[in-house]
Amino acid sequence: MAVLHFKSSGKGEPLIILHGLFGMLDNWQTIANRLDNRYLVYLVDLRNHGRSPHMESMTYPEMAEDIVQLMDAEGIPAANILGHSMGGKVAMQLAFDHPLRVQKLIVADIGPKGYPPGHDQIFEALDAVVLPAVTQRRDAEEMMQQVLHDPGIILFLMKNLQRHTDGSYGWRMNLEVIREQYSSIRGPVSGESFHDPALFIRGSRSDYIPDNDWPAIQELFPLAALVTIPDAGHWVHADQPDMLLNEVVRFLLS
Repeated sequence: MAVLHFKSSGKGEPLIILHGLFGMLDNWQTIANRLDNRYLVYLVDLRNHGRSPHMESMTYPEMAEDIVQLMDAEGIPAANILGHSMGGKVAMQLAFDHPLRVQKLIVADIGPKGYPPGHDQIFEALDAVVLPAVTQRRDAEEMMQQVLHDPGIILFLMKNLQRHTDGSYGWRMNLEVIREQYSSIRGPVSGESFHDPALFIRGSRSDYIPDNDWPAIQELFPLAALVTIPDAGHWVHADQPDMLLNEVVRFLLS
């Protein structure tokens, strides 16, 4: 198990937030700032991401156990869990493997099924960054722009670039293991049905939770509700933070 890096703020019922692939806890800082007036919010770097340890593998059962270890260390018997994309799969696996540790489950724009490859361009953009040639952050940005033309995704990936004490640059995430484990990361999660409240939130412009997947999700999460956020893509929390917050708070208070 990995001893995960995290930040906590606020007080009240614990709410643990798990980021997506290539992300880090900072991606959810704005949301956390608006929730910590009523919840004890934990923002977590999942293994091989952010400031958490680099590990040889990253299966969903392993990543779920990492969260259990964090909860044990923090003295949290049970928590509300919110996970986006890969973090949503970790959250679902945690609910399957340790249902008594999950009070309410919120999954943002991902289902439990396996997904086809969809990050080729991101891997290509990261590979386009010749780290020894980077003398300032702008250099890496320009290298990525040769492959990627979405400024938002470039900005998202650039959060992973860190400057070492000797002035050189490197990736905070464990890019090689993420690449090696990619088929596992986009694979399914499975287990016994989770019989406590669950909320699935999808973006109207995202195809990660199509209508015809919903019956299979309900078999695994019989008490689940589905909410669609208008004018939002896969990064629902970035596209429509106010609407996402409203749905999260409404669900947690229900």
